[in-house]
Amino acid sequence: MTTRDPASTRDRILDALETLLLEKGMSQVTLENVAAAAGVSKGGLLYHYKSKDALLAGLVRRLGERSDQQLETAVAEGKSVAEWYLQAPHPDDEDDALEIAVQRSMLAAMRTLDGPQDSDVDEVDRALDEVMTKWQAGLDSEIPDPIQAQIVSLVGDGVYLRALLGLPPVEPALYRQVVARLLGQPDSPSA
Repeated sequence: MTTRDPASTRDRILDALETLLLEKGMSQVTLENVAAAAGVSKGGLLYHYKSKDALLAGLVRRLGERSDQQLETAVAEGKSVAEWYLQAPHPDDEDDALEIAVQRSMLAAMRTLDGPQDSDVDEVDRALDEVMTKWQAGLDSEIPDPIQAQIVSLVGDGVYLRALLGLPPVEPALYRQVVARLLGQPDSPSA
């Protein structure tokens, strides 16, 4: 008798969801299609994720975990939490481009969900709130002034939103000066 690793099954399911979102769009994200793409039965998928909402919440949490790993790497390399949060994604970088595409798909998916009518907050929103609260806590612990920490958060969110919307990035030399000013570092001349 063989036993399956539930974590690897969950990862396969979330990988299948990501692929469907990226390649086919939200209209093709059904529990049946995700299960088939993951190589599990619909019952197997429902064992791990009780609903489409739970499945999408799982993907939000996994994206948060990936970001946490990126943050750990950045801090190990000497960056501050604020510097990591303020980094602008680069659409020309393969990893950043994939992350932007997945996040763009997730944003579209979250906007198409019809959550339970009697629920104040659905599961996807709760997952997103958990991720964002954790990031804000990291900024709050690093930046003593809560107003400054919130400004850093809002600027980082805005820069990322520009990338998600496919808008042109802020000119890199100017953005480096913005980050330096926000973090109280000496402005460096544009390079």
